[in-house]
Amino acid sequence: MPDTALPRYPHPPVRPDWLAQNPEPALDPHLPIIDAHHHLWDMHGSRYLLDEFLADVGAGHHVRASVFVQCGWSYRDTGPEAFRPLGETEAVVAIAEAASRAGASTRIAAGIVSFADLSLGAAVEDVLRAQAITGAGRFRGVRHVTARHEAFIASLAARPPTGLMGTGAFREGASRLAALGHSFDAWLYHHQIDELVAFAAALPQLPIALNHVGGPIGIGPYKDRRNEAFADWRAAIQRLAPLSNVVVKLGGLGMRVSGFAFHEQAAPPSSVELAEAWQPYIETCIEAFGPARCMFESNFPVDKGMFAYGTCWNAFKRIAAGMAEAEKAMLFSGTAERFYAL
Repeated sequence: MPDTALPRYPHPPVRPDWLAQNPEPALDPHLPIIDAHHHLWDMHGSRYLLDEFLADVGAGHHVRASVFVQCGWSYRDTGPEAFRPLGETEAVVAIAEAASRAGASTRIAAGIVSFADLSLGAAVEDVLRAQAITGAGRFRGVRHVTARHEAFIASLAARPPTGLMGTGAFREGASRLAALGHSFDAWLYHHQIDELVAFAAALPQLPIALNHVGGPIGIGPYKDRRNEAFADWRAAIQRLAPLSNVVVKLGGLGMRVSGFAFHEQAAPPSSVELAEAWQPYIETCIEAFGPARCMFESNFPVDKGMFAYGTCWNAFKRIAAGMAEAEKAMLFSGTAERFYAL
């Protein structure tokens, strides 16, 4: 079916007045946090730049640093197509340096995950070297989105090609990424996790971060099959976990693709509600990968359409409440600090 005929599930809009209805004080406000995944952008009528992000990280939690992940913003308008994503890196570096000059207590975008088209194969090496220079010491790796389903389009403007991670060119590009000492962020849906298993096994030298707990789907053909979809997702996570070069980001469940519809409530959810909804997914990942290979992420502002930043971190803290302090330290900051060399 052509993309134009598919149902689309865009991110819910951010509604500040709605979010302000039930503010929560930060739980365990001294626990150090590295937000392992967020975006910055000013596009399509949505603005989330330094002021907006600082307002969120100032919600009472001790966010020491953050990792920016590509979102297709501020690409260059001219020059070779393969090098245009450097514009996003340039813009984020400028924001990070402005935050530092202003004395922000959070190291904004201490790590930057940019885009380079890995399907270029060996030719991507020149782009990667340029990204490293442009990143001014912050560039850590690449996210090349492969999330695709035949029944819908969620978030993205268009679907990536089928089976991208299995192609020789993509794997050659990824091998160049690994050879230069960088990492790969994988964003895909749960029915594609076995593609990542094969990819990670073929490139054991490449550090890989699975985004958003592996993209469990709760919309489209899965809308009324949550239990079945969860079982399929969990089994795939357990097949991926033995590959030691893979870590997983815990979050991203505020996207509509997950099937949760908190944005449709009269008031935003509390951290208790979020923790109850997310606990099966997050605990499955921690059990499979261990705390040393898991890291919490906000995925803001994408998830901000469903809940507030402070509420999100309170939910994570509720889920992790029974864990040892050393395990919490890994989940909230240690794993991200190590994986992204912060």
